[in-house]
Amino acid sequence: MHSSFILHRFRKVRKNSMQPQLLQQKPLFFFLLSFIIWSWWTLDGVVSDPQTNLVRLWCDPQDGDNDGSIMKEILDETFGDLRAQIQNQNKHFARAQSVKANIPVYGLFQCRNYLSLADCLACFDVAAVNIHNCSARAYAARLVYDGCFLRYENSQSFDWATDSWSNVVCGNQTIKDSPALSSTVQQVLRNLGKATPRIPGSYVATKTPVPNSNDLNIYGLAQCVDTVPQKGCQTCINIALRHFQNCLANTDAKTYDIGCFVRYSTTAFFALNQTVDINPFLKQEQGSSNKGAIIGIVIGCLVLFFIFLIALFAWIRSRKTQKRVPRGDITGISMLKAAVNYNYGDLRSATKNFSIENKLGEGGFGAVYKGTLKNGKIVAVKKLTSRQSKRVEEEFESEVKLIRNVHHRNLVRLLGCCSKGNERILVYEYMEKTSLDRFLFGKNKGSLDWKQRYNIVLGTARGLVYLHEEFHVRIIHRDIKTNNILLDNDLQPKIADFGLARLLPEDKTHLNTRFAGTLGYTAPEYAIHGQLSEKVDVYSYGVIILEIVSGKRNNELNADGADEGGFLLQKAWNLYKRGIHLELVDETLEPNDYDAEEVKKIIEIGLLCTQASVGMRPKMSEVVALLQQNDLSEDMRPTMPILIEIG
Repeated sequence: MHSSFILHRFRKVRKNSMQPQLLQQKPLFFFLLSFIIWSWWTLDGVVSDPQTNLVRLWCDPQDGDNDGSIMKEILDETFGDLRAQIQNQNKHFARAQSVKANIPVYGLFQCRNYLSLADCLACFDVAAVNIHNCSARAYAARLVYDGCFLRYENSQSFDWATDSWSNVVCGNQTIKDSPALSSTVQQVLRNLGKATPRIPGSYVATKTPVPNSNDLNIYGLAQCVDTVPQKGCQTCINIALRHFQNCLANTDAKTYDIGCFVRYSTTAFFALNQTVDINPFLKQEQGSSNKGAIIGIVIGCLVLFFIFLIALFAWIRSRKTQKRVPRGDITGISMLKAAVNYNYGDLRSATKNFSIENKLGEGGFGAVYKGTLKNGKIVAVKKLTSRQSKRVEEEFESEVKLIRNVHHRNLVRLLGCCSKGNERILVYEYMEKTSLDRFLFGKNKGSLDWKQRYNIVLGTARGLVYLHEEFHVRIIHRDIKTNNILLDNDLQPKIADFGLARLLPEDKTHLNTRFAGTLGYTAPEYAIHGQLSEKVDVYSYGVIILEIVSGKRNNELNADGADEGGFLLQKAWNLYKRGIHLELVDETLEPNDYDAEEVKKIIEIGLLCTQASVGMRPKMSEVVALLQQNDLSEDMRPTMPILIEIG
């Protein structure tokens, strides 16, 4: 309860005509005053933080094919259901759905568990009003406040743990005893990370004393969304904990993601009766390790039994002749059920019969055209070539199968597909600014300032984190290059063209497969030996960093001295060895436009990603963390890459 609220209430009492009666009943008056003071101090000095400080509003960048008035009716009905659940069932979480004119809307709302029901409802009321700042035709939106968040989608995709948008807010105060504070904070965060996914409800609040301090405590809290599974909760919190590294000397910090919220503070921000004894959940690892020997024996026996069954099944199957279903039929039946099936005639009309004037670009598997649908919506239409039918079928199936369920702000969205005869067509959201290579090497060369380049570097990294670590399966893109990074109206990057993408099973560190990709961007171990892992994408990303910083193509031969000459990667390494890698910076950038130390750090991250040793290349989640740090530690220094001549 705010102290200002207490004063306001007593001022109202003084003005009230009943004041003399109340003051005459002194025992009652002092009892009420004592109760208020006791309630306040029971919270160990807690004064509620403002719960409707806006953290983020995200709107679907593409307007849906719907009437805005219909969408408003659906949202009003959905939000009304959500509010009724919170109010009538006394809970902090609710889901609802509504359908009108064949347009489904799925809504989700959740408060931080430490809020009172009244505060939770107040937070909802503010969110329900302000989420309408998105277009009335938007199919999805997410609104995050300190105390709650509200989402709606056109699909039931509420099990996402993270979308790589993770906002960390460090407090603006530090304390003198920062080493002891940092150590305690790290322990609190580690414990929250271990315990939260294991606790029913995925909500933990703890109070931990800082050693050798004067009554200084760390209050920690972690909460995952009710719809996020345990594994997703763990992933989300792990990412959140990495973002706290820059805040460890601060008295307060909090981080928000689509699937979780984590906060620590030296000031209590929840009632002490909400703290949870997490020791039993921390000891689960020890208890499980004591059973390791027994479990190992049981698993060993089961493995032998299943090997026998698999061998028997394979023998029986080999003796049967089964008619195989053609790949085209598999694509036509199972793939198209999972995506919007566009009419071929409509797409031909939208692209003016796939005319040259509508062509946006062309790759190894076909051309991409700008199309305007009957409802006025602009899309990108990728028409796969009718030649090399087996390869075309593979690309078509790969793109539809892999990215039909992929939703991330830094990945191009697949809207649907079309299959007619030998024709295979993919329909994507349209990117007005086209591809990154045009801004670096084409007609728009020199138009990107440093901040825009940094945002492209960071956004691309976040898209790869989602593919490698946050989606429910690991996806390797295999063809990360500037042509396949598209830019929206805000120059935010979106990774495109998943025709060569491959899944990497959880039990494998790499695959052995034939080479497919673009020389100059491809990692040596893959180009030479066919060893494919997510570190192949990391290598390609490192090359892109150097291109973004320098404004030069990786296969452009530089003849500016024996030490610094050669292709881009060789030049970057030679300059780095001499400590003059700032000379790599694009000459179109004004020196006052960027921070020299930040640019040097970005170049070094690019070289870390292109190291010869696969194991020494960082994971993309580590790259995102490095990009957001002030500088690199001494143990994060790049080693020499393999320099391959590009033909």
